[in-house]
Amino acid sequence: MFAQLSVQALNRLLAQNSWALPRLQKFAGKTARFNIAPFSFAYMILEDGQLQSADSATSADAVCIIAPSLLPRLATRDEHARSEIRSEGDAALLAEIFFLSQNLQWNVADDLSKFTGDIAAERIVQTAKNTHQQLHDSAVNFAESLSEYWTEERPFITKPPQIKSFTQQVDTLRDDIARLEQRVKRLALANTENH
Repeated sequence: MFAQLSVQALNRLLAQNSWALPRLQKFAGKTARFNIAPFSFAYMILEDGQLQSADSATSADAVCIIAPSLLPRLATRDEHARSEIRSEGDAALLAEIFFLSQNLQWNVADDLSKFTGDIAAERIVQTAKNTHQQLHDSAVNFAESLSEYWTEERPFITKPPQIKSFTQQVDTLRDDIARLEQRVKRLALANTENH
């Protein structure tokens, strides 16, 4: 049942991004499997670029193995999370899957309007975007305030110029000590020769 629902959702997403269908048509007849422990989903690409559920036990042209812990990070389009997906098989198909995962856009308002109407859907989506932006801005401001507090008010973190100055002072001290050692050796050698 979940496989059928996921196919419907993915085909809806592909239809909203009509540019994606011709890209997938090049891979018609190929199968991609996604292993997200303990589940496995397989999709076959149809002639029109849409997807059809396939038996996950059959061999696939491309396989993506995704740790469940990566799912939240992938949902936020974290580049580092994508690099942690293990993949094998048809390199061109895998490249297309990764490209689509980064570039497909869900038209939430379009889907929501079926339940609420167009105007309400647009307002809900806009409110959600504004709230998301406010949360993001608040998080950035809070992080900047903490950083300033830790570097200015209660120096817990050292600023890069201070680190550079300290390392230069250490280098100067090291060179001075090396010169002093050489001078002491010369004086000791001269003292030994005089006796």
